[in-house]
Amino acid sequence: MTPHGIGKSSRDLLQPGVRGGNRRLMQEIDCGGLCKVRCSLHSRPNTCNRACGTCCERCKCVPPGTSGNREVCGKCYTEMTTHGNKTKCP
Repeated sequence: MTPHGIGKSSRDLLQPGVRGGNRRLMQEIDCGGLCKVRCSLHSRPNTCNRACGTCCERCKCVPPGTSGNREVCGKCYTEMTTHGNKTKCP
């Protein structure tokens, strides 16, 4: 694994989640940690982290690296928009 998860998508870092002894169908990922890496070079890191966290929770994915690679997370991530019809996910 590369330092701080750079170069890995959230799909590579998935951890199975177990609650109450029942296996969950969806795996949990560390949205906070992955978004921190994703937004580390952004000019507005707080705004980036907020948007990234929303996208991560909804899509269960954060693309690798600090920019680009959005297609790795599929249509959920690439097609999510703001109220102003701008792309939401960093």
